[in-house]
Amino acid sequence: MNEPEVVAAQLERSLRGPAEVVVRCPLGLPVVVAVPPLLDDGTPFPTRYWLTCPLANIRVGRVESAGGVKAMERWVESDPDIEARFRAAGVRYASERDRLVPDGALHRPTGGVAGSRRGVKCLHAHYADYAAGHENPVGEVVAPWVEPLNCTVGCVVEDEAGAVGRNPAWREPK
Repeated sequence: MNEPEVVAAQLERSLRGPAEVVVRCPLGLPVVVAVPPLLDDGTPFPTRYWLTCPLANIRVGRVESAGGVKAMERWVESDPDIEARFRAAGVRYASERDRLVPDGALHRPTGGVAGSRRGVKCLHAHYADYAAGHENPVGEVVAPWVEPLNCTVGCVVEDEAGAVGRNPAWREPK
């Protein structure tokens, strides 16, 4: 299957720029993609690592819906060592992303993980960064609520005509 089509099917929308798969699930499907700091139209895009896996998105969404962002912010603020690791993750993330901005670009993305200048902002982005192999204390804490990514059927399929779309037989494993 064509990877951009698979990612678009997972997200249920067209991509706004190129994406490189950096993490795959046990079924070989994308979980996290790396995206450039500027979209095809030149719009700055602060999120370097994007979570595409529907299962991971559902599970992270549950954590966020249960007050996970505020809880993570309180946790980060409660311990100077955790806060230092959190800030270092943001600096590393921004530095990696900013190195990819072409010289002479009119606009640049700002902030750390998910463009945040302060606070946690988005658990999806922190988990994606962590899953991509980076030191990210928030993503690390979220991971046990997300993993294992134990689907028994793929979240996307290719039909007889070669079109890629969401698999109607896919369900969240219990």
